[in-house]
Amino acid sequence: MVVIREAFNAGLVLLLMFGVSFAESFNRFDLDIESGAAIVWYSDIQIPKSTGTLISFSEELETDPAFFVRGRFTYYFDRGNMVSILIAPLTLKATGSVGREVIFQGETFAPNAALNSVYKFNSYRLTYEHFWFAGERLRFGLGATAKIRDAAISIADSIKISEKTDLGFVPLIKFSLVWRFADPLALVLDGDALAAPQGRAEDISLSLQGNVNDRMSLKLGYRVLEGGSDVEEVYSFTWVNYLFGGFSLCL
Repeated sequence: MVVIREAFNAGLVLLLMFGVSFAESFNRFDLDIESGAAIVWYSDIQIPKSTGTLISFSEELETDPAFFVRGRFTYYFDRGNMVSILIAPLTLKATGSVGREVIFQGETFAPNAALNSVYKFNSYRLTYEHFWFAGERLRFGLGATAKIRDAAISIADSIKISEKTDLGFVPLIKFSLVWRFADPLALVLDGDALAAPQGRAEDISLSLQGNVNDRMSLKLGYRVLEGGSDVEEVYSFTWVNYLFGGFSLCL
């Protein structure tokens, strides 16, 4: 955590040193890259819900922080409308043992067996967003996201492995709020989210951003990825905290 704090402080210094005023004009294309650490807060899995064992990947097993990279490519029709494509892969690995029999996706694992688990949650999203401006310092956006979820959860011991895969479509509501509170800095709230009786999904970030020049900006922030499904086939809810840095490049 000391390394993360020092990296955050160094990034903040860069924002303040190299920031300039935000451009009032817009560029047609924007490439946004984020990278950092993904840390699990909780992850509770039961597959299938009726016959599987409810197991905590965060408390009964140990899930290590994971390095991640995600990118978004955006096209602006004008200052008020955009469409973007997001690629956000994520893989988490857990190890440990459980002091009871574990049933997962039809396989039985003995008590106290050494277990290795992989939680993959890759997200691919197509988004449209419309912006409203309140003066020169506030911008609010609202839109819709079509998300493709490519997920897989596996548990293995020394002799066998069991895996549950899931490929599906999820509609989400897209929103953003940009507050240019003090040149050259802006506070940005951005997210996709939606809830239903069968489950929920939230991917929300809060970041501090500042321009290096009229084409490049830096950012530091926190993101929460939370959600899951509660159906007969699978019970799975996970909360992941992201600490990230990144940049946006106007093309």
